[in-house]
Amino acid sequence: MVVSIPISFRRQGGRKRVVTPANAEAWSPPKPQVDNTLVKAVARAHRWRSMLESNLFSSVRDLAKAERINESYLCRVLRLTLLSPAITEAILNGLQPDGLELAQLLKSIPADWDEQQILISSTTRKAASR
Repeated sequence: MVVSIPISFRRQGGRKRVVTPANAEAWSPPKPQVDNTLVKAVARAHRWRSMLESNLFSSVRDLAKAERINESYLCRVLRLTLLSPAITEAILNGLQPDGLELAQLLKSIPADWDEQQILISSTTRKAASR
């Protein structure tokens, strides 16, 4: 049995580095890249939601005043609690699709989780092609 692995060695900064061909499949899983902005926004959204559900504040307006933020921003961030569990888990684990940004999530997102997945994967593909 013969195993063939197409690689080449290159010097970079005095060190040798293994480089695979551009058309070869990735053989290791991507390293998690935690986006602190996304994680903080998701955490805040769930915190604010629990504050509203526990009747600490009677309205979004009262909560926005207490947090000293714009009411419309608070409402947009609160929508992150409607993200599918798979997307939320991916964000928290740093495995979100490349190019996914908070600005995309703060726009109107569909309530259906399958539609969310399709929308996020299509917008990240568009961002990656730019």
